[in-house]
Amino acid sequence: MMSDLTKFTLAEARDAVASKKISSLELTRAHIDAIEKARGLNAFVLETPDKALDMAKASDARIASGTAGPLEGLPLGIKDLYATEGVHMQACSHILDGFRPPYESTVTSQLWRDGAVMLGKLNMDEFAMGSSNETSYYGPVASPWLPPGWDETKGRAALKGDKKGLLVPGGSSGGSSSAVAAHLCLAATATDTGGSIRQPAAFTGTVGIKPTYGRCSRWGVAAFASSLDQAGPIARTVRDSAIMLRSMAGYDAKDSTSVNAPVPDYEKAVGASIKGKKIGIPKEYRIDGMPAEIEALWQQGIEWLRAAGAEIVDISLPHTKTALPAYYIVAPAEASSNLARYDGVRYGLRVPGKDISSMYENTRAEGFGREVRRRIMIGTYVLSAGYYDAYYVRAQKIRTLIKRDFELAYQDGIDAILTPATPSAAFGIGEKGSSDPVEMYLNDVFTVTVNMAGLPGLAVPGGLSASGLPLGLQLIGRPFEEETLFSVAEVIEQAAGRISLPQAWW
Repeated sequence: MMSDLTKFTLAEARDAVASKKISSLELTRAHIDAIEKARGLNAFVLETPDKALDMAKASDARIASGTAGPLEGLPLGIKDLYATEGVHMQACSHILDGFRPPYESTVTSQLWRDGAVMLGKLNMDEFAMGSSNETSYYGPVASPWLPPGWDETKGRAALKGDKKGLLVPGGSSGGSSSAVAAHLCLAATATDTGGSIRQPAAFTGTVGIKPTYGRCSRWGVAAFASSLDQAGPIARTVRDSAIMLRSMAGYDAKDSTSVNAPVPDYEKAVGASIKGKKIGIPKEYRIDGMPAEIEALWQQGIEWLRAAGAEIVDISLPHTKTALPAYYIVAPAEASSNLARYDGVRYGLRVPGKDISSMYENTRAEGFGREVRRRIMIGTYVLSAGYYDAYYVRAQKIRTLIKRDFELAYQDGIDAILTPATPSAAFGIGEKGSSDPVEMYLNDVFTVTVNMAGLPGLAVPGGLSASGLPLGLQLIGRPFEEETLFSVAEVIEQAAGRISLPQAWW
């Protein structure tokens, strides 16, 4: 059974702690207990209970003195991609064994500035490369949602074994989505390069927003693809994600891609009327083979927004079909460059060799997992002489066309775009990608366009599949207009009702 204190939303916990109905120490202890009971899910790769309790005590002291911050005393989980000073940070890769950064990422420093409490580091796909959280050096994460037809006994038995058949929580931020859905933390940081916030949120019945590129600092976040990566939160409600983003966002002079623009109070947008808003419905997202229940969910979302006073407009984004292949050229190319720094010389794993070259080779061969090695090889190939113009330059030109599609739609007065978030509900661990990685890459079909264009995108639960699993809808917004996404998403959340996880079984 989950402790009553872990059932709070972030907003509810904030109000309860601020009014001294509960203490941060009580709230934090409840989540530490919940994490201990849920270790089988493998959502956390490092628990920091002593640090969390110390931070909670400091929060209670600030509350007593009247100097509380906006997130004061609220326990969060941190994706292992974020640098946390003196605390394990490995991007869930063997190659960063033992690395404890002597610095703090900008995003997490802002969370601590606002009074948040760190419960530990969350599991993820290695270097954020994956759509199921199966590529982690620390093993796969299990979703807290049971597969159709499974009972608690079968679920517990799978947790003790190889987890085969249990549902994936999505990726790469699978630890974040699993922990939030299972009530192991009030909210979590995540990152999104091609859908790694929105897809896991959709799979677990949580809310995830990938803000506009440049809205959150990337300083202190291990790089996968620098022109695509963006930090953001996963939370249980639209309001909670708005509260989180306000603390995470902001200009950072240490990040050359950070945008110097004011950060709105996103929470004020939650509940705002959407009457008169123009919502675009792109015809290109009606892909061949789309399950009927995804199509029905999309139509239901359209009807909810129309009933709330929004104007529904059919639009065209003609280069959508080229987004996925272009993404899987641009992202691996940038990854091959970013990951060149992991060589066994300065930090992390070192595997000896007969000379410096063989030491590099041995370290990288043993330190990187199969999927990361695959993407490095693809990226190095498309950047090599003779192929650079044929692949990488062409993909960047396609990227410009994808961005232009969105710009034209927004010039026509569209305020936001509604699409499905994923092509299916969550699938089983070990079910996809083992023999054909392209099958796994297709999970990003609805999400990669947002990253290629640098736009904000939000996934919100829209209902359950015929087999009782969460399904999500995606909203795509104008640059730096995340408030519109929160307003529209709140309408969907209210119409669909909260997607509640069945009783804890682990």
